[in-house]
Amino acid sequence: MVQEIYEKIRDAGVVGAGGAGFPTHVKADCEAEYVLVNGAECEPLLRVDQQMMAFYGKDLLEGLRALMRCVGAKEGVIFLKKHYEEAVHTLSELTRNLKDIRLHTVDSYYPAGDEQQIIFEVTGRVVPTGGLPKDVGCVVSNVSTVINIAHAMHGEPVVNKTVTVGGAVVSPCTLTVPIGMDLSELVLYAGGVTEPCDYILGGPCMGQLVTSLAGLSVTKTTGGLIAIPKGHPLHEKKSTEINYKVMQSVCCQCSMCTQMCPRNALGLNVQPHKAMRAVANGANLLGDYNGIFSCCDCGVCTYVACNFGLKPNQIMKAVKGSLSAQGIRPVKEQRYEADRFALQKRLPTDRLIARLGVSQYDVPAPLLMAELKTKHVHIPLKMHAGAPSKPVVSEGDHVFRGQLIADIPEKALGAKIHSSMDGIVTKVTDTFIEISEKENES
Repeated sequence: MVQEIYEKIRDAGVVGAGGAGFPTHVKADCEAEYVLVNGAECEPLLRVDQQMMAFYGKDLLEGLRALMRCVGAKEGVIFLKKHYEEAVHTLSELTRNLKDIRLHTVDSYYPAGDEQQIIFEVTGRVVPTGGLPKDVGCVVSNVSTVINIAHAMHGEPVVNKTVTVGGAVVSPCTLTVPIGMDLSELVLYAGGVTEPCDYILGGPCMGQLVTSLAGLSVTKTTGGLIAIPKGHPLHEKKSTEINYKVMQSVCCQCSMCTQMCPRNALGLNVQPHKAMRAVANGANLLGDYNGIFSCCDCGVCTYVACNFGLKPNQIMKAVKGSLSAQGIRPVKEQRYEADRFALQKRLPTDRLIARLGVSQYDVPAPLLMAELKTKHVHIPLKMHAGAPSKPVVSEGDHVFRGQLIADIPEKALGAKIHSSMDGIVTKVTDTFIEISEKENES
């Protein structure tokens, strides 16, 4: 039974849909006490998980049970925010008489969807620097990932993705679309933009700012597309590079970035102010570098903590990259206890939204229940952690929705990819496969 579940997950091409893209069949190849479903939707403005839980609760429970059986977990926990009222109601009814699956509801804080926060909330355990959730007996999976597992149990591969389209658009909405659909089409379904914009792929804090959607398509990990007006403070924050001279002269080492760091509060010794000090002064003032590797780039230090408008999260990213380039790897250890005031240090989501200047975009984005269609898809071969998938189709081939078009390279970490529409393969490269509607179709 366990091997069959594992194979179905692998064959369906299920990966972490929340953004990490780690192949789920690899994650499921372990033993764990808990399976935790991440329904907290870490980033503000995104609406996918809460609506998927409300409308597809039965699928969520089916996928959760399959994953629990696969890893031998005795308990499944669905972690979500209290104000997701429809989801809480639906799942409370479905789990009312269950002894091995329960809900864990929390207030709305950021970054509640960080897997470290979830594990600590539910179990009181902390994943050590350089470690994985399985090191503390847990497996954490996103809502959409778990629903995809349920579909995999019925032989249905991952061919679509649900995405919130928000920000400065006419009609914010949440859409289920074929993987490979042009992102520009999603903006059109949302009525277009209300003013000249660039776009954030993902959420406002951890998402990537792009100045054009040309050539960009929906992947297995796409969760949000936020239109952000040019000149908006958040746009400025994301688009400007680090001014090292300003940082050197302005950073006063108040350590507020470290004091507000969610990962530091868990005892992981993440200290952005020391990274700022080391970079600004060109000296070996970093101290214990190990905590650098536990930074999750949530951006609290940059968007809320720093009163001078500096960018500690980008400095942390740069230092982490430098350490890795030198061959330095994290030492798996946990020598620090969680801050006894960790609960009091949580950042309310409404405060974050206000600091980001996006309150006017914090509006409902209703889920359109029908899956949208398109005439053309551009499917990347690397939508997951590991090696790019290897095409198994050629230009001119007729393919059908759900057909395998790219496989896992031999002896490599990767995921299978399937066609998201019926059509003809019009282009195959080392990085993508294009499929277009047949000429006689309308």
